[in-house]
Amino acid sequence: ALGLEGEELDEKPVDSAEDLRNEVLQFNTNCPECNAPADTNMKLVQIPHFKEVIIMATNCDACGHRTNEVKSGGAIEPHGTRITLRITDPSDMTRDILKSETCSVEIPELEFELGMGALGGKFTTLEGLLKDIRELVERNPFTLGDSSVPSRTGKLQEFLGKLQGIIEGKTEAHFILDDPAGNSYLQNVYAPEEDPELTVERYQRTFEQNEDLGLNDMKTEGYESGGAAGR
Repeated sequence: ALGLEGEELDEKPVDSAEDLRNEVLQFNTNCPECNAPADTNMKLVQIPHFKEVIIMATNCDACGHRTNEVKSGGAIEPHGTRITLRITDPSDMTRDILKSETCSVEIPELEFELGMGALGGKFTTLEGLLKDIRELVERNPFTLGDSSVPSRTGKLQEFLGKLQGIIEGKTEAHFILDDPAGNSYLQNVYAPEEDPELTVERYQRTFEQNEDLGLNDMKTEGYESGGAAGR
């Protein structure tokens, strides 16, 4: 490239995808708890055998509040995904897990289900997510769906005891991620071979699930015929 005087200028190369993966971007935000100014760090991370995600972490020096949020780096997948892990060993707690903001969580042995949107997007370990669920239930016992205070208290303690048993690897259980958007992941520790304790089912979304994801409002065909009719 030539400058105003005709001299040759060095062109700065455009940042590659690899550069972006290695870089941590920082920008100013406000703490969601106390609204004090805080820094948020953002990084693009490639999850092995899955896809890229954006991890955003905010630490507030004023009140100590910390958040760790994950946004899917890609579009909604053509099919929903239902991932089931049979927890059989304490080592299962170290499996990486990506729960997108559209994913629900189910533990059949505890008769527990966490709806999509709860806890937001998380990239953590299975142990980390189960501990987040424990803290959520402790803060809001109504998550267990019982409106009677005395029975709720007993049910809460029973639930927390059973959940702790799963976290400590003393109790076997099934852990299910159901994501209509197909953007959630649970680590296969045998990859690229099949994991005997892990099943991944892909399914067609229902009309209601497409409605929840806002897909029914997206018109993707018929523009040409519509335009011709309007002329």
